[in-house]
Amino acid sequence: MPESATDAAYRRFLPWRRTFEIGFWVLLIGINCVGNSITTLMEIRRGRSDILSWEPAVWESSSAVMWLVVLLPAIVWFTRRFPLHWDNWRRQLPWYLLASVLVSILHVTGMVALRVLIYRWQGLEYDFGPWGREFLYEYLKDVRSFMIMVFSIEAYRFLLRRWQGEASLLDTPDEGPPVERIELPERFLVRKLGREFLVAANDIEWIQASGNYVNLRMRQHDYPLRSTIAAIETKLDPRRFARVHRSYLVNLDQVASIEPMDTGDARLHLKDGTTLPCSRRYRADLRGRVGAGVGVELGTPSA
Repeated sequence: MPESATDAAYRRFLPWRRTFEIGFWVLLIGINCVGNSITTLMEIRRGRSDILSWEPAVWESSSAVMWLVVLLPAIVWFTRRFPLHWDNWRRQLPWYLLASVLVSILHVTGMVALRVLIYRWQGLEYDFGPWGREFLYEYLKDVRSFMIMVFSIEAYRFLLRRWQGEASLLDTPDEGPPVERIELPERFLVRKLGREFLVAANDIEWIQASGNYVNLRMRQHDYPLRSTIAAIETKLDPRRFARVHRSYLVNLDQVASIEPMDTGDARLHLKDGTTLPCSRRYRADLRGRVGAGVGVELGTPSA
């Protein structure tokens, strides 16, 4: 299948993906920090307060640092561990409510600690106020910020999956028998920006677990499929695909060589140059399956 303009654009985006993601949050949180600092200072000046002009900047920047450096990476990890979808939001809601409280506790204690340090550096004392009242006030703000971040992260992942193409299993037809075995599919349906096409299961080179998804690797392109690695393993031909790691399945036809390690694990070198890990749990079975006349080089242990 020739590469489309969409595929080419996605491939060009990949090297810049991490820069884009980090830059987006730095810019968004930075703009919010500067804007809040200015408006807070303006409100203070209207009331002729004796608060120094640098204090609102310290308040807002300490909050921004906690969100950007500590909390955002934790939220990204949490949403991968407990992904939120239309069909599971009721089950996940208690976890998200608990997470919002923990996020707020970390946010408040962290930013107060930063403010105390900066104020002492300036020879002053920082007074946060009554902790019970002030924490409730901060939590009501933090829970909104937390949910906005969760929504933004999930929306971005959804758009990214649509752009790169998201795979799914073929459904049972409403009428008549299926054209192939549903429990052992020979093809997968890929949806990409309004287009649909079929890909052969045998064209999958390797599969990697990614949270509640697995990435199907085909021709240097990843297609996410909503499944666990264990579930997709049961749906692939065991004569062609082998589990080599808790997070990886590999197409045996793609294995060029197995490099044993002194630790008991191994490295798999695929025909396209990719290197995958192979844990000791699966190494012996893999050697037996690929070593019998299939042109795979079996190496000697290396450090």
